[in-house]
This record gives sequence, C-alpha cells and structure tokens, in this order.
Amino acid sequence: MNFVVRVLVSALALWVTSLVIPRRFDIVDNGTALGTVIAVVVVALIFNLVNSIIRPIVKVLSLPLYLLTLGLFSLVVNAAMLWLTTWITQHWFTHQHWGIAVHGGFWSYVLAALILAILQVIIGAFAPKRHR
Repeated sequence: MNFVVRVLVSALALWVTSLVIPRRFDIVDNGTALGTVIAVVVVALIFNLVNSIIRPIVKVLSLPLYLLTLGLFSLVVNAAMLWLTTWITQHWFTHQHWGIAVHGGFWSYVLAALILAILQVIIGAFAPKRHR
C-alpha cells in the first residue's frame, strides 16, 4: 500500500512539474486525458522503481561526494535518476510514444529534479501514512 501511495504522490508531482516548467519538462502522451493519466502513472511507477533499486546503490558509491558537498550532491543523484527514467521511457517504450522529455541538458534535469523533490515532500505530507 505504501508503494502505491508513493507512486500516486510521484505521479501528481510529475504532472505539476510539467505545469511549472513546461518548456523544459514535458509529459509525452497521445493527447487525450486518459492517455495523459496513464503516461503519468506509468512514468511515476518507473521513477519509483528506479529510485528504489538504483538510487541506494548510487548513494553508497557516491558517499564521499555526499560528505564533501554536505549533501548537495543529492541534487545530482536526483537529476541522474530522472535522466535514467527519461532514458527508460524513451528507449523501451518508443512504439507507444509516451514518457517524459527533459529539454535543455544537465541543468534542466537538476531544476526538474529539485522541483520534483520539493513537490513530493509537500504532496507527501498530505498523503495517508502507514500504520504500524
């Protein structure tokens, strides 16, 4: 249940990010409302899988850089996870013509990752919590 909530929070954050910086961060879909919803949810699922599987490995390998930059390197790691999600959606699902597209290079990825992280924290604060 917690993973589903994280995917939905990420989906909403991805959609709002595409509204905040529309020229740099686009959700590629078939143009219909249902197509947009499906694209956002599937991209959020892929993004959460990348963050759950790849990100811990990258964090351990880049621990000296985290310490050296006092944690600011996390922005670069977030941008890298967003780039990996973009690459997966563009290369694995080319026949469906959907995913995310970030235009403008490295700094656009960093800006999108920063906005996405802030939105995930804000939206996640209102999401239902897991009971123990």
